[in-house]
Amino acid sequence: MSGTAPLMLGVSGCRGIVGASLTPTVAAEFAGSFGGWLVERRGSGRSDAKPTVVLAADGRAGYHAIHAAALAGLLAAGCDVIDLGVAMTPTAGVMIDHLRADAGVVLTASHNPQQWNGLKFLLRDPDATTTSAAAPDAATAAAIIDRYKSGGARTLAPWNRLGSVRHDHTAHAVHVGLVLRAIDALGQHAGTDTNPRPTLTDRIRAANFTVVVDSVNGAGRHPARLLLERLGCRVIALGDDDTGLFWHTPEPTRDNLAPVATRAAEARAALAFCQDPDADRLALLAADGSYIGEEYTLALAARAVLELGHNSNATTLAANLSTSRMIDDIAARHAARVARTPVGEANVVSAMKAAASPIGGEGNGGVIWPAVTYVRDSLGAMALTLALMATTGQPIADLAAEIPAYAIEKRKVDLPSKDAARPAVDAVARHYKAHPTARIDTQDGVRVDLALDAAQGGGQAWVHVRASNTEPIMRLIAEAPTAAAARALLDDAARAIG
Repeated sequence: MSGTAPLMLGVSGCRGIVGASLTPTVAAEFAGSFGGWLVERRGSGRSDAKPTVVLAADGRAGYHAIHAAALAGLLAAGCDVIDLGVAMTPTAGVMIDHLRADAGVVLTASHNPQQWNGLKFLLRDPDATTTSAAAPDAATAAAIIDRYKSGGARTLAPWNRLGSVRHDHTAHAVHVGLVLRAIDALGQHAGTDTNPRPTLTDRIRAANFTVVVDSVNGAGRHPARLLLERLGCRVIALGDDDTGLFWHTPEPTRDNLAPVATRAAEARAALAFCQDPDADRLALLAADGSYIGEEYTLALAARAVLELGHNSNATTLAANLSTSRMIDDIAARHAARVARTPVGEANVVSAMKAAASPIGGEGNGGVIWPAVTYVRDSLGAMALTLALMATTGQPIADLAAEIPAYAIEKRKVDLPSKDAARPAVDAVARHYKAHPTARIDTQDGVRVDLALDAAQGGGQAWVHVRASNTEPIMRLIAEAPTAAAARALLDDAARAIG
C-alpha cells in the first residue's frame, strides 16, 4: 500500500495512512462531524440529554493519537462518550444496544496493513427496543461525509454543552454472555419439557475441542479466549499480545495464514479460528492446517442457524454480490432464499432488517447474526461453527466438504480514483449483454451470472467487477466450479476491459 494513499471516505467511514492522509486533525474533524450530526438528529424536541457515543479501537500500534483526537472531536461536538478502550467492532455494536447509546465510533482499518487506521461509525435506531446497532446506510453515510467536507466539524458545542467521558470495562463479558445465550436459545426448540436435550453450549463443552485462535495481536484476543474457554475448549492462542503489532499480514487469506496453519497442524487442534484486527471477520483452518477460508464461514454459520434452530418455511437470508453461491446452496436445502445486495455491511443489514433474516453476511468471513448484533461478528461465527461440529459429530473439513465446491479467484487493479472504475464496469456489462444465459446485476459495479458451456467445464458461474469502498483499487472476482474456469472468466472480463 502506498505511503501516499488518499483518505478513503465511504459507507465504512474513513480510512487512511496514519501521519499522511489520516492525521489527528482529520480524526478530530471527522469524529466531530459525526458528533454534530448526532446532536442535530437528536434535536431539541427529543431530550435535553446529549447523544451518547460508544468509542472503541482495534488496538493497532500507534492508535493512541487518533483515539485522543476522535475523543476530543466527539466531546467538542457535544456528545457524551463511553470509552471501551481496545474492543472488537462487533463488541461496540453489542454495547451500543446494551447501553442504549445513540451510536458508536470504532477506530479501525479492519484488514488494512499496519500503517492504516480509520473511523467506522455505528448507529442505533432511536426507537428500537431490540438489537439494532449497525453501520449507517449509504444515504446517512453520505450525509455525514458531506458534513465533514463542508466544515461541519467546526460547529462546536458551547462550554456548558461539551460532552463528558466515562470508561466501561464490561464489554468483553457482555458480548460473550450474549453469544452464549443466543447459542442456547437457538437450540431450545429441539427438546421438550419432559425430555429436554442438552443445550448447545453443553454439547460443545462435552466435545472438549482443542482450538487454535489467531487474533493477529488485535482486538479479538481477550474476548475470543474468554468465549472459547467458556465453551470448554482448550485454547491455543496466537497473536495474543498487547503490542498492536500484527505478527503476519492481517487480512485472513490463505497466504497470510500460512504460519497459523503450521502451528494448527502441530497442535493437532480440531480447527483454527483466524480473526482480522477488529475481529469482525473470521477464516477457518482444518485440523491438518489446510485453509478452509472465509467463504465457508458464512455458509457453515447459515447451516447452523437453519438446521439447529430456525424452522420458518419463508426464510430470506442476505449476502452481498461478491459472496459465494455456497450460501444459496445452503438456503435451498431449507426452502430459503438469498437476497443479494451491493457490497458493504450496511447494505446487507438493510436487506436483513427488511426481510427479518435470521442470518446473513459477506463472503469475507463476516457473519451477521441478529440474535447477537447486526454487526459482522467473529465470536458469533465461532460459536455457530462449534455448535454445528458438536451436534453433527463431524470435523470441520467434512462439514465443508458437504457443501458443493466452487473456486473463487480474485484480482486487484490500482486506481487513481474510485470513478476510474466506471469505464471498466461499463465495458464488462456491454461484453456480456449478448451472452445467452447472462443475468446482469448493476447494483454495485457489475455482476454477471451465467451458465458455462461444455467447453468451459459446465456449471454455474459469476464474475463481479467493482471499485473498492475501502481501498484505491478495482476488484475483479469470479466464481466457478473449478479454479481454471474462474480464472478464465477473469481473463475474459479483463479482455473486455482492455
